[in-house]
Amino acid sequence: MTEINLNELIGKNVKKYRLIHNANGGNMSQRELASIIGVSTSLIGALESKKNNQGVSLYNLYKISEALNVPMYKFFEQ
Repeated sequence: MTEINLNELIGKNVKKYRLIHNANGGNMSQRELASIIGVSTSLIGALESKKNNQGVSLYNLYKISEALNVPMYKFFEQ
């Protein structure tokens, strides 16, 4: 797996679990997630984009996992 493929996989899973969170009664927009974890909305948008070339730090991925109540390893599953 290349770095680009890994970034795309993580971004796809962040979006997937954010939407699952919303389907289960949450209301987590990209802006809300960004606000909760203390990053810009554009970072979350870039992360979730299918053309994501931007990685995410482990610390920010940890904060995303806490905000969405999803174990970190789930973001690496294909």
